[in-house]
Amino acid sequence: MRLIITWIINAFALLALPYLMHSVTVDGFGTALIAALVLGLVNTLIRPLLLLLTLPVTFLTLGLFIFVINGLMFWGVAQLIGGFHVAGFWSAILAAVIYSIISWVLSSLILDNK
Repeated sequence: MRLIITWIINAFALLALPYLMHSVTVDGFGTALIAALVLGLVNTLIRPLLLLLTLPVTFLTLGLFIFVINGLMFWGVAQLIGGFHVAGFWSAILAAVIYSIISWVLSSLILDNK
């Protein structure tokens, strides 16, 4: 049940992004649900491998390269999902950061972290 609630929270975080950034568009709640699911799968399956492969660059940039990885994954999902669009690379990096913050705040307010 917690997984489904987290998925819905992430979908609402995606729906909130276009109100904060004009370079991100989400067509509807269904699109947000699909995009949140794909983002979750990408973060679970591909992100650890990318972090491992880019560990030297991440170390040299004192961890700032993780923002680039997150932005690339966010941008890549936007390219895959119809109805979910991000204007460019830098918009994707900023959108990924804002999406993470919104998702974290909503999760901390809604979910009981015992």
